[in-house]
Amino acid sequence: MSAAGPRQSCAVDGPDAGLRGMAPMSPVGRLAATVDRLSREVRAAQAEAEGRALIELAKGVLVARLGCGPAQAARQLAELAAQSGATPLEFAVDVINQSARDRMSEVTDAFLAATAAVRAADAEDGAGACTAPEAGVPGAGSAAVRLRAAESGALAADDTQAVADALLEQALRPLGAVAVAIWAAGYDGSLTLVGSAGFPPAEAARWRYVPPDVATVARCGLTERSGQWFASLGGTGLPSVGRHQYPDGGRVALPAGTGGRIHGVLEIAWPQPLAPQPPQVVRQVEALAELCAHTLETYAPPPGAGREPRVVPDAVELMDLADGLYDPALVLVPHLDADGHLADFRIQHVNKSFLDPAGRPRAVVGGALLLEAYPMAAGDSELFRNVERVYATGEPFRARRLNLTALVDQVALSAVADISISRHGNAVLLIWRIEDETARLASLLQHAQRLGRIGGFEENLLTGEITWNGQLFDLYGRPQTGAPVPLEELTAHAHPDDAVAIGRFLRTLLHHRRPASAAFRLQRPDGVTRHVRVVAEPVLDTDDRLLAVRGAYQDISAQHWTEVALAATRDQLAHTEQQAVERARLTLQLQHAIMPPEQTPLKVPELQVAVRYRPAETEQLVGGDWYDAVMLPNGLVLLCVGDVSGHGIEAATSMVVLRNALRGLAVTGAGPGQLLSWLNIVAHHLTGGVTATAVCGLYDPARRTLRWARAGHLPPVLVRGAAAEPLPLVRGMLLGAVAEASYEEAEVQLAGADTLLMYTDGLIERRDRPVEEALAQLLSTVRPTPHTLDQHLDRLLTYSRSDTDDDTCLVGIRVG
Repeated sequence: MSAAGPRQSCAVDGPDAGLRGMAPMSPVGRLAATVDRLSREVRAAQAEAEGRALIELAKGVLVARLGCGPAQAARQLAELAAQSGATPLEFAVDVINQSARDRMSEVTDAFLAATAAVRAADAEDGAGACTAPEAGVPGAGSAAVRLRAAESGALAADDTQAVADALLEQALRPLGAVAVAIWAAGYDGSLTLVGSAGFPPAEAARWRYVPPDVATVARCGLTERSGQWFASLGGTGLPSVGRHQYPDGGRVALPAGTGGRIHGVLEIAWPQPLAPQPPQVVRQVEALAELCAHTLETYAPPPGAGREPRVVPDAVELMDLADGLYDPALVLVPHLDADGHLADFRIQHVNKSFLDPAGRPRAVVGGALLLEAYPMAAGDSELFRNVERVYATGEPFRARRLNLTALVDQVALSAVADISISRHGNAVLLIWRIEDETARLASLLQHAQRLGRIGGFEENLLTGEITWNGQLFDLYGRPQTGAPVPLEELTAHAHPDDAVAIGRFLRTLLHHRRPASAAFRLQRPDGVTRHVRVVAEPVLDTDDRLLAVRGAYQDISAQHWTEVALAATRDQLAHTEQQAVERARLTLQLQHAIMPPEQTPLKVPELQVAVRYRPAETEQLVGGDWYDAVMLPNGLVLLCVGDVSGHGIEAATSMVVLRNALRGLAVTGAGPGQLLSWLNIVAHHLTGGVTATAVCGLYDPARRTLRWARAGHLPPVLVRGAAAEPLPLVRGMLLGAVAEASYEEAEVQLAGADTLLMYTDGLIERRDRPVEEALAQLLSTVRPTPHTLDQHLDRLLTYSRSDTDDDTCLVGIRVG
């Protein structure tokens, strides 16, 4: 016998069974076995009591229908059950379903078919243990019995925790569910876990309260009125109770509501991903959620619970609150249809500040249904939908400038209002602040005048009465209690040089009776001079007689001084631009004189030499790139390229110094390393401390060899056949960095048809790529070798991807 044998018989036969076994159990083991036995006995007793309650209910139905006594109804029930081949409990449930015709009876048949399908699928997957009903459940073979037993247990339970236990054990475990949570919805949209089964106690305690606006699985069931079915919790990214226990299991979150109001959420957990369920199972789970709603409808938070929803006023107290508001407010209560579903809201109360968009009195609106008073409320404004959502979920709704529409005598009247909707107990408070369009436009006009520094006036020419607004008094620098200035005295308050313009303005306005405008300098009493523009128009009667003049003054001082400053800046800019163009022209002429884009090719036997120079696209960026290709007295060919740092005339003059110095030093017959060492001394001491890079090479036509050295420059590229590679680097720092420097030399043997290229970084440099990638792009471009060397260099300049607007020098030789 295995070690598990005695413990199993102890669990069945009692704590003394260990004395009869081969290995006696420990005191802790006997205690655990006793607790397990007592728990099963309690569950069996509860199930038996629920079964007796269903049988007694069926007997009552038979008493009512047959008009017999209880004893005769009991005998009739037993005889009918025996004739049908069902147990008394199963037959009692059938009697109840036939009599009730409620939601439970509607889904009983669907539940039977769905349970059979789930069991068959689980049997194929080897998950039969998860869907098998618990032992001790009365009528475990009947789905109808389990569903009615769950209903009986839930209705008989004294708290929501017992309801959760009954739902899981009686109805949900046969569907493969392993846990259930019942959430109560607070008035502010919060969620409170009021009952759970199948989750560890510590996990349930951690999820006891969820604040408003926190996204969870239960929150989705609260906001989505049709409920949410998640195939796998891991694919949602939403937190929920038991997420770590069942990370990939399926979840269902259904709203639990009655009469259009959602009281909470029923959340069900499966251990594995949930396949799409048949409609019968969906309807059965929805019926369980409705059963929870009846329990949550009477739920009250325990006293002293700090974070539980507080008790809120009912409709009577809400009416008193609405009367104390300055804004128009309506108190709405739900209006249910014959089936108990929410159909509309009745306007229970209208406060004293209420203003109907259609102008109807409060007595007409009060007491009416919301959709009767405002039949278009469910249209574009979605007012009714928002009221319905607030009543269902308890989450307040606020919106600015919402369109309200009323239909009166088949005429649609619209208004714009700020809306606030909140639920208080079983009533909804709707507050709207209708916007006065006339007042709003007047306010906008006042702000526009203030921002535009505009002052309006009107002058009655018959009575002499003059009206100014506040902005005009401020513009003139006069107190609000002062006397306005008549138009005929305008010259006395203006600069003397503007008298002619003002006279022309008054003559056009008063004599020719046409609109006119003028700009002048206003001299205020405080000594400040403002530049002002006045615009006015005449007001004529039916006989074309001049009655009044109205218009506006605008302070254009800022605009005037801006135009003056802009004109001065424009003149200065034109002068500076002319200087820059002249400077760039001279620099470019100097550079082209010393460094022509092309030069006459050298006449060297069995050697082609070609050079190219491409100036920068922007003339202001004239740089210090230089090249040279010259035959020396000793028969060698000097090949070099260089790049002086910076741009402009300084870089161009420094380039001339270095290029000419190298030419003069090369006639000494020294090698390229020594030439760069001397050139470094020139750059450091004789050019104002400029820095530069360079490559210097001496080609021997007789031996077809190239001795070369570099000073911080990119190495030459050798193209041989279909391959192109840069020459191996030799050491050498840039010119002018230190007073003295030495440079390493290298020698390369060239063969017939070889092409060697020297270039400056303007050929390859890019802002968004490192120099290594740019060099790799150059190597791929130089591999196809055109027929002539000139074509080769032109092709490199054409397909260059450089984007730095730098100038470029290119020297190439081809052997043979």
